[in-house]
Formats: sequence, structure tokens, C-alpha cells
Amino acid sequence: QVQLVESGGGLVQAGGSLRLSCAASGLTFGVYVMAWFRQAPGKERDFVAAISWIGGSTNYADSVKDRFTISRDNAKNTVFLQMNSLKPEDTAVYYCAARFYQMTTDRTTYDLWGQGTQVTVSS
Repeated sequence: QVQLVESGGGLVQAGGSLRLSCAASGLTFGVYVMAWFRQAPGKERDFVAAISWIGGSTNYADSVKDRFTISRDNAKNTVFLQMNSLKPEDTAVYYCAARFYQMTTDRTTYDLWGQGTQVTVSS
């Protein structure tokens, strides 16, 4: 059974940092592109960041570039999202997602999803 389980969300003040983790099981982790999306109340689920299966390529939404860093540890089947300089507009449920091989920003192309973790940034 394939599972993606996020952790690390919480409440933080503006300017603070959080590190999200997503542990994968039941799949050959090393050949999957891993990504983070987020969904604020009443809004669509938006792309945040993605990392290639080797880890050599990354892609970020403009809104988080230079503040967030995605990384992966294939030996531990885990992907991370380091979030710095957080802003109230970063408040959302953050979802981990996976797809085979090719990196995209389109949420409809991702096959596997976690349950999400809430990130709340207070002003």
C-alpha cells in the first residue's frame, strides 16, 4: 500500500521557519518526482515546489522562491520542505505529492497524495 505521510506543520509567527517532512512507503521512491502543493481556504491547490527523482533539479513557485527549499533523502524515502521567512499568506494546508519520473507543476498530473499538514503563519 502506497502512503505519503506529511509532518512538521504548525503555528509560527511571521518571519519564522518550519520544516515539513513527507515520508513515503510502498513505492520505489527513487524514481518518483516529489512535490509540495498548498491549499488555502476557499482557494485552489497550488504548486509550491518539486524535486526530480535524482534530486539534481528543483522548481519553485515564484511566491516561495528564495524562501523555501525542497530536498530529498532517497535512502530514507523522505522529502523535505524548509520554509523560511514565512508570511501570513503562506498559511495553508500543505500536501506532499508524487508522480513517476517527469517533473511538472500541474497538480492533475500527480498520482499520489498525502493527507496534508496545516501551516498557520500569524502576523
